[in-house]
Amino acid sequence: MLDDLMRAGWPALEEVEVDGWVARFSGGVTQRANSVVPLREPGDLEAALDRVERLYAARGLPVVFQLGPSAAPAGLDDVLAARGYVFGSPTSIQVAAVHAVAADAVPGPDGVEISDVPSDEWLDLWWQVDGRGDQSALAVAGKILLGGAAVYATVRDSGGVAAVGRLALVGEWGGVYCMAVRPSARRRGHGAAVLSGLLRAGRARGITRAWLHVRAENTAALSLYRQAGFTETSRYHYRSHRGQEPVEHVHPEP
Repeated sequence: MLDDLMRAGWPALEEVEVDGWVARFSGGVTQRANSVVPLREPGDLEAALDRVERLYAARGLPVVFQLGPSAAPAGLDDVLAARGYVFGSPTSIQVAAVHAVAADAVPGPDGVEISDVPSDEWLDLWWQVDGRGDQSALAVAGKILLGGAAVYATVRDSGGVAAVGRLALVGEWGGVYCMAVRPSARRRGHGAAVLSGLLRAGRARGITRAWLHVRAENTAALSLYRQAGFTETSRYHYRSHRGQEPVEHVHPEP
């Protein structure tokens, strides 16, 4: 179920089904939107691998697989390793019941602005912190952001926009994305304020549960989410061809 939620929360611009797998393409902007989700075991594993490699080659993109506990077949990670795919980007998936998350008790400055679309200021700060690429990549990222319903949080300080975040709205679930704090404004509670504002806004819109994904080595973010009441439910990682760095203009994990 989380695989489907994450696909909806950060939708690729194009998806192609390959015998139970979903190959995603978005001009190389983010690993998640340009990787294969192996949802079900294909009837012919080698044929499926050959086809996804051709699909990505035709678009000028490296082949990247996103591999979590439900990846099919069960031994796919080992198969890819033997085929020359390289491990990378271990990521923690965390969930929380919104009513149990201390959204109103998270410390941080007041005045969180909530909107249904990202403002230019929101995009500028997010791209400044997490952007990978030029304005054409930002344009693709904007299409991904607007590919599904979401709310956007902005916190300001005397220097302008201090922190931003996004909550994807998928049924009764909310997905936390794009958490970014201006470098000169860090360690002042702005990230906590954004998270609190997003969860309050999501709760007002009927969200009962929330998920997020965060790089396993991001200790500051892990601490923030633990304090807010999120717990890890699983992990995933990527595998890409040896000698091919995934084309990741934007890093969406908070």
